Amino acid sequence: MNPNPALGVFFHWLGGLASASFYVPYRGVKNWAWETYWLVGGFFSWIIAPWLLALTMTRDLIQVLHEAPSDALFWAYTFGVLWGLGGLTFGLTMRYLGMSLGMAVALGYTAAFGTLMPPIFRGEFASQVLGTRSGLIILVGVAICLVGIAVAGAAGVSKEREMSDERKRAAIKEFALKKGLLVAMFSGIMSACFAYGLAAGDPIKAITVQHGTPGLWQGLPVLVVVLAGGFTTNFTWCVILNIQNHTGRQYFQSQIRGEIPDRSDEHIQAVTDAPAGEMAVAVAVEKEAPSRAPMLPNYLFSALAGTTWYMQFFFYTMGETQMGRFRFSSWTLHMASIIIFSTLWGMALKEWNGASGKTKLLVAMSLVVLVSSTVVVGYGNYVGGAR
Repeated sequence: MNPNPALGVFFHWLGGLASASFYVPYRGVKNWAWETYWLVGGFFSWIIAPWLLALTMTRDLIQVLHEAPSDALFWAYTFGVLWGLGGLTFGLTMRYLGMSLGMAVALGYTAAFGTLMPPIFRGEFASQVLGTRSGLIILVGVAICLVGIAVAGAAGVSKEREMSDERKRAAIKEFALKKGLLVAMFSGIMSACFAYGLAAGDPIKAITVQHGTPGLWQGLPVLVVVLAGGFTTNFTWCVILNIQNHTGRQYFQSQIRGEIPDRSDEHIQAVTDAPAGEMAVAVAVEKEAPSRAPMLPNYLFSALAGTTWYMQFFFYTMGETQMGRFRFSSWTLHMASIIIFSTLWGMALKEWNGASGKTKLLVAMSLVVLVSSTVVVGYGNYVGGAR
């Protein structure tokens, strides 16, 4: 299969669109606690969709996983668990720094570490990145992406400064810059572990191709393993909250008993799940207070949301196959695409209505810079011949 960087960028854009959009179906979920609908959706995100698509589109999945080196399976799974830990602390980042600054700092760490560390670990950074014209062009694209993230963060900070004191207190409950920066660093680096897990699964990709899997789908067996690790962390935390909040009965009973807790700042939502702010709180805002929850619609909307979430990495693995020897650049393309489409969703949901001209200009600039970064990274792969 001959790599095609332009097609790879397109696949990464589709993945970014899926990541930015997956929260929309959750808006239809009524009268379930966060931990309930997140875990239901998560079964589709981390178990059902990965296994179903891998079984359907690859060859001999069970045999491939059986033949895979134990260290590849271990590290792919472990990095998935660590990615989940990044989500555990992401809510604290929002609490201490606010949505905009916290998102920008955490995304910056995730983009930088998730892009650069895999080629460093492989020993390819000096020879294939610093030592080639195409690699240097890709590095420029990564730097442009980081600038775009910073501009997006500046737009958010500008918007927060324009809020009333009451809204500021509601948006940033316990502002603490030093503590927030440390937590954001941890969350961002842990969230980048998803990229490490995919890189650790390279031997699994080679084995599935040997079994006759088309090159475009070679990453799907790796997702099965990495997402199993992410499921472990998410499942554990959701069950803890189900027990703590007495919400476990919601999986089986439609009758509402007591108030549904609002614990938005404790949600597992990794940096790679970066929907617009309004989408992230939409479920809690739109909850009604009838005596029963609509069970079938809740399960269907959660399943749709979870499947949409998975599609970001379904397209990611497809895009990665098109980037050739510079596949590490896929992480930058993914992160840039998430922010681009999250920002567009924010506009569609009128998140930026009422903002000043300066703030709207910063938003527009962030979009231009981020789109430019994907073009530069794609061009770098093209110059390198994507071999």
